[in-house]
Amino acid sequence: MSGFLRGTGVALATPFNEDGSIDYNGVTSLVNFCIDGNIEYLVVLGTTAESVTLSKDEKKKLVDHILKVNDKRLPVVLGIGGNNTAAVLAEIKETDLSDFTAILSVVPMYNRPNQEGIYQHYKAVNDASPIPVLLYNVPSRTGTNMTAETTLRLAQLDKIVGVKEAVGDFTQVLKIIKDKPDDFLVISGDDALALPAVAAGGDGVISVVGQGFPEEFSEMIRFGLSGETEKAFKILYTLLPVLDYAFEEGNPAGIKNILKVKSICEDYVRLPLVSVSSDLAKKIKTFIE
Repeated sequence: MSGFLRGTGVALATPFNEDGSIDYNGVTSLVNFCIDGNIEYLVVLGTTAESVTLSKDEKKKLVDHILKVNDKRLPVVLGIGGNNTAAVLAEIKETDLSDFTAILSVVPMYNRPNQEGIYQHYKAVNDASPIPVLLYNVPSRTGTNMTAETTLRLAQLDKIVGVKEAVGDFTQVLKIIKDKPDDFLVISGDDALALPAVAAGGDGVISVVGQGFPEEFSEMIRFGLSGETEKAFKILYTLLPVLDYAFEEGNPAGIKNILKVKSICEDYVRLPLVSVSSDLAKKIKTFIE
């Protein structure tokens, strides 16, 4: 199984029109831009997609449209997660997963389970899923950290093939890399730490900024994976300012402004999110130009 999601995946944003409806032309442009930029796979309905503010019907139409545009050119990972285990299992059961390579499922947020609760949640997901499962640890959003020990325990289950790790604590990432099974993927969920993680033995990134700079980002990670660290870090240092700008006022407002400057789509977001300030928009425009 190892190697099937190595490299750069992008967590696709959802372009909107001014009235808040989904901008399907923008979706088409974004998917093609990423594929033309040589990324390795697409991630749909993640955090960056503003999936929590999409209705069930919108999610279905959006996913169908992305699959149609992709036309089997790249593997696609589908976000299915939540803090109600029964609802997550029902969604897995109700969804046709034949076009997807894996599910990306986030640590339950808000009800803040302990480590045993996290383990049992994912064990239920593992048992219900007909396809591979990637864990997703992002304590800044969920309020709970899934420890290295819990991740390594889950790595023993048959469907759980990897983790998207966005803990911000590099020691935790190293602990997972050190003790993981050979075919277990450690994928960075932090754009700035993706290359250091790859250099330490990780498998790549699910990136936000990568959809704004697909060519540069995927080349950087490929250099990192092939041990050409000097070339890889040269690209990282060039991108460093925009990695800050993309998250300065929250995600996906930052990446959407980057995509607007690059004429891929507009930068509308749905409340409670708001677009970036004019100051940040100026910094992004200056960087790109």
